[in-house]
Amino acid sequence: MPSHRGIIRLVALGAVALGTLTLTLTLSACSYTEEAKPKSGNYLATQPDSGPAGGEIEGGISLQDTHVPALARLDSALLAALQSAAADAQASGVAMHVSSGWRSAAYQQRLFDEAVVKYGSVDEASKWVHSPSLSKHVSGQAVDIGPTDADDWLIQHGSDYGLCQTYANEMWHFELATTPGGECPPQLSNPSDERAEG
Repeated sequence: MPSHRGIIRLVALGAVALGTLTLTLTLSACSYTEEAKPKSGNYLATQPDSGPAGGEIEGGISLQDTHVPALARLDSALLAALQSAAADAQASGVAMHVSSGWRSAAYQQRLFDEAVVKYGSVDEASKWVHSPSLSKHVSGQAVDIGPTDADDWLIQHGSDYGLCQTYANEMWHFELATTPGGECPPQLSNPSDERAEG
């Protein structure tokens, strides 16, 4: 028959083992593991999230670089309006390039995740970057233009081509938001604002 000390030792060892198992399970549930990575059947996992195939651009590209996915996957009407505007801007002495165009959903998700880290919360990140489901870059209906003098030129003349700066805090972000020669809609203060549907 085991002594009381022996029983106490067994109970104590069992409690330690149980505590270690609980701690291990808790830690593994909270940490990033291979299982937490997107699976190949996951939509985002099947899309490129970096490099030209995902829409990433180093520096800026010409509006004539239509073989690059960031331009090739833009809405054709948006691309045509941008090319026309760029030609007229160039004639006025203003060079224009695209710093971001179409983006894969996986690339947009990476940008959103990076913004959450940078700004400290989803709400703050949403003032600068949309999630893939909301981003007009993912649908090919938005483009970021540079340099600043080209942004200024488009802000002044973009509506002649149907191009509008849609967010007050992003002077580089343009969408085809009116008919050529029409009036641009009022700017939203940032991407997290919602335009009232009328």
